[in-house]
Amino acid sequence: MFQGETAITVDDKGRLAIPTAYRELVAGSCGNALVLTYNPFESGCLWLFPLAEWERVRDQVNALPSVKAVHRNLQMKLVGAAARIEPDSAARILLPASQRAAAGIEKKAVLLGMGAKFELWSELAHLAKIRQTISEDEISDEMSGLQL
Repeated sequence: MFQGETAITVDDKGRLAIPTAYRELVAGSCGNALVLTYNPFESGCLWLFPLAEWERVRDQVNALPSVKAVHRNLQMKLVGAAARIEPDSAARILLPASQRAAAGIEKKAVLLGMGAKFELWSELAHLAKIRQTISEDEISDEMSGLQL
């Protein structure tokens, strides 16, 4: 289970270091095999999955009938763009240039532990998202039962 927010620096080669707090968890949960892909629902964000979790998601997405344009779009953004990556000896992962550019990730980024996966946000997109509040009319039935 990944959770927490970490400010990340991306080096000139497009690499970021996995935070120390997550290194053992990543190594143990997936043998350092990770998959990076687009977040199809939020701009400025990439998803980073442990391999086993990725395979579960990938199989569900690929099972959708491709006769619907929205299914093909989801398949393209998730499966078609997926890149398998492994940390190097310094626990750095290389982010593909095309994905960095599409998400607007430059020198500064934010890594969020989101349960079964990570979200990697551009610093500006994350700041904009975090500053948005949830209005009362957006609260779903599922949310109304939470005791926060």
